[in-house]
Amino acid sequence: MNVEVTPLPGIGVRKDFEIGSGRRIGVVSRRDGTLDLIVSKADDPDAIAAQVPLSNEEAAVLGNLLGTPQLVAQLQEEHRDLPGINTRQMPIGEGSAYDGRTLGETGMRTRTKVSIVAVMRAGQLQPSPGPDFTFTGGDVLVVVGTSEGLDGAAKILTHG
Repeated sequence: MNVEVTPLPGIGVRKDFEIGSGRRIGVVSRRDGTLDLIVSKADDPDAIAAQVPLSNEEAAVLGNLLGTPQLVAQLQEEHRDLPGINTRQMPIGEGSAYDGRTLGETGMRTRTKVSIVAVMRAGQLQPSPGPDFTFTGGDVLVVVGTSEGLDGAAKILTHG
């Protein structure tokens, strides 16, 4: 996909790309640090049909929603010839028992035999987190293991 970058004098920068329907979708990064999600009109790719202002936190959550499923799908494809190995995404909710605690404190690998292969945080992928990696509410973990292990991991993250 070709991302077009357009300077907007006095405003910031528009970054967008064309989707299958012919519309353009992207973001306007304003000089004051705010972001707007934009979608063009169906009949005029240069005219904006919808513009949604996003806080940095909202943009990060949207990044997680869009990025993590792609990573999970890629890992699932790579594991499809390995019977019994599955990949899931698991959120660390605000107020979770592990919000502010380290990966090592979960005892995840020892307790369930699953591996946390990545963490999506604020739209950024953190690959192969170590035992000292500290979770934050809103993180989305990418976890690989057996179905039973993944179910156990979900229980640990939910109930401690």
